[in-house]
Amino acid sequence: MSLPRPAIEPLRFREALGHYASGITIITSHIDDEPLGFTCQSFYSVSTTPPLVSFSVMATSASYPRIRQAGRFAVNILSGEQADISNQFARRGTDKWRGVDWQTSPLGNPIIPGSLHWLDCEIYAEHAAGDHMIVIGEVKALDAQDAAANQPLLYFKGQYRNIADH
Repeated sequence: MSLPRPAIEPLRFREALGHYASGITIITSHIDDEPLGFTCQSFYSVSTTPPLVSFSVMATSASYPRIRQAGRFAVNILSGEQADISNQFARRGTDKWRGVDWQTSPLGNPIIPGSLHWLDCEIYAEHAAGDHMIVIGEVKALDAQDAAANQPLLYFKGQYRNIADH
């Protein structure tokens, strides 16, 4: 006879996952003359044929329903120089685009200058998963932004890091 396992506490779970280093992205879209975006570290590749990527977003996100309505999004892969913009887009209820210049992707999504790379996607599928939505996008265009900015913005143990950190 085995004893019931105790529930995993959310803070302990989050701390454990913090030991997995991840890159930082900003997911963007544009609808009704309004640019949309949020910081996202849960981004990854899914398939090469067709070219699919995925990100997870909180089910309570204010931005994602509008991105779903647009049917498309861009993934801006941030450089090591973009911690401030990552923080700006992570805040709820503020003008995330204040002071941010952007260009338009082939699908009409905002591309943030200084990012390492961008991927232009159409929504392919989405799946409810606990308190998040898993969104899969089919990549329709991509390009490197700035060859000089070659270090990614990383997140590890609750802090921004770079590859040179010990």
